[in-house]
Amino acid sequence: MTIWLDGALRDADSAHVSVFDHGLTVGDGVFETIKAVHGRPFALTRHLTRLAGSARGLGLPEPDPEEVRRACAEVLGAAPMPLGRLRITYTGGLSPLGSDRGTTAPTLVVALGATTRRPDTTAAVTVPWTRNERGALAGLKSTSYAENVVALARAREHGASEALFANTVGALCEGTGSNVFVVLDGQLHTPPVTSGCLPGITRALVVEWTGAKETDLPLDVLDRAEEVFLTSTLRDVQAVHRVDGRELPGAPGPVTAKAMRIFDEHASADLDP
Repeated sequence: MTIWLDGALRDADSAHVSVFDHGLTVGDGVFETIKAVHGRPFALTRHLTRLAGSARGLGLPEPDPEEVRRACAEVLGAAPMPLGRLRITYTGGLSPLGSDRGTTAPTLVVALGATTRRPDTTAAVTVPWTRNERGALAGLKSTSYAENVVALARAREHGASEALFANTVGALCEGTGSNVFVVLDGQLHTPPVTSGCLPGITRALVVEWTGAKETDLPLDVLDRAEEVFLTSTLRDVQAVHRVDGRELPGAPGPVTAKAMRIFDEHASADLDP
């Protein structure tokens, strides 16, 4: 694996981050995961825009977009593969042992790993923990990801690949690493970003390309939705065939299948929409 770390390409054995990096000690960092198809990143401009927004939200200086683009190109060029997971991590850099930041520059890491296309359908579970739609990290793609790790482990224990959260007022919010869409009376809906969900890149494209409505939805909408699907960088559009103990036979249903087709057609026609 070839990695870009603070201005240079390195191999995995020489790419070291200090144990005093604020991203390690307190999770003070932001990141993006980008799909790479035959060495070309998908929706890179949108991802870099969100990376900058997440950095601003955390109070970090915005990364230089040209440096990040150059780092991505170098890493992709050094390790060509049919389908890859390109990860950009940007942290607070060297800092004291505590929540206060130091005075050094942030740390920038870009790495690439191989991946495979997801199955067309999957299972999801709901979890008892909530997203805080009024929290300081709401809507930011932060490296403070431990609650997602806990929730995803719960999902794996129940034979699912994703866990779905409500927010503090009981509204459907998001998954650990995905956005969620439901079909009600044949119409496609997804929670608005005011619910506290991450403004997903794939989510935004699906809304634009399908006309899905952003709607405040109670968590129990999952008990009656005709269809459910997830969106994320590596899932694209993925149908859900089971939520908790409820089976959704025939997944992907007609609305989901249409959304999958529309997304694939648009994404194939433009790698940087």
